[in-house]
Amino acid sequence: MISDPKKHWFYRTENLPKLWMILAAVLLLALLPEFFVHHHAHFPDRGTSVDTSFGFFAWYGFLTCAAMVAGAKILGIFLKRKDTYYDD
Repeated sequence: MISDPKKHWFYRTENLPKLWMILAAVLLLALLPEFFVHHHAHFPDRGTSVDTSFGFFAWYGFLTCAAMVAGAKILGIFLKRKDTYYDD
């Protein structure tokens, strides 16, 4: 199956498996230093050490990004205008 050569290479169907493999490789490379770095708790006197868990910065960053996207979607409900806003 040959897709449209005018499409950008991101949108060609034959490149999708390659892009998934690149994404998986980048995610694994991001977690690789976790095996070699010893993390110290930033606030040990407060009794929390969640920031020393495996992959903390990866999963915290993902959850934060997902929360920002969800917040933007909710905010968009209240801030959007009608499609005919500029025609009035």
